Amino acid sequence: MSIHGILGEQTTDYPTTYSPETLYPIARSLGRDTIGWQANKLEVGVDWWHAFEMSWLNTQGVSQVAMARFSIAATSAFIVESKSLKLYLNSINFTEFASWDEVEALLTKDLSACVQGEVNVELFDLNNKESELLITQPNGICIDNALADSADKVALTLYPDASLLQSQPINITQSVPSKESSEPYAFYSNLLRSNCPVTNQPDWGTLAVEMSSDIKVDDASMLRYILSFRQHNGFHEQCVEQIFADLSEVYQPTALMVRAWYTRRGGIDINPCRVSNISLLPKPSRLIRQ
Repeated sequence: MSIHGILGEQTTDYPTTYSPETLYPIARSLGRDTIGWQANKLEVGVDWWHAFEMSWLNTQGVSQVAMARFSIAATSAFIVESKSLKLYLNSINFTEFASWDEVEALLTKDLSACVQGEVNVELFDLNNKESELLITQPNGICIDNALADSADKVALTLYPDASLLQSQPINITQSVPSKESSEPYAFYSNLLRSNCPVTNQPDWGTLAVEMSSDIKVDDASMLRYILSFRQHNGFHEQCVEQIFADLSEVYQPTALMVRAWYTRRGGIDINPCRVSNISLLPKPSRLIRQ
């Protein structure tokens, strides 16, 4: 063991010269085959990535810093492994660019090639006052206290359990529905947790759902379902697509939007969104934990 203890036993070599070969693609089909649902219905949406450690050099050799947003179409054949993206972004820290447009163009080219799909790159100055960069709140009600009146302990499960969506709460004195029957459902939970399949590190996020369905949604059952992801090994995108597929199967919605805002790791946060119709796609945003 090193003098720094267990945390010093593993080191990573960060490239100091432009290295697009560090980008590591992962086929979306791996997650979608596991879900075993209609893959084409999981292709309607976007993954928004925010990078908070963007830096490069201007032609004078002065470091430039920015925030970046990468919008990756859900139709892309691949996602990019997040640590490889961090290494790639670090590889341009000491590369000179004549303009911000030149940086955006290079990032667009390399990321599009990696995921084999459409990627839109935006760089934001740290003094940017655009409202889309400000902290927002999810729509709807928070269901995190839906089990407060339950006498039953929530079990830890190894895999997401969609059957929990069809169960009724036990020993709950009063279960409050999310909405009146004539209104669409809109709710969120800050308790989404899963594990990275590559590193096994925990991923925390906020999940939001907007849905039109004639089938009643029970908040307590929905919360139990979200908690069943706590030990699941799945990429952010796959978790959102699993939830989208499960809600589609159980509630047969006429309209559905499922999105998640994950907390950042390595200076990067990932925010997948899937919709039943592209017209339902919301704007990208950031939450207080990001």
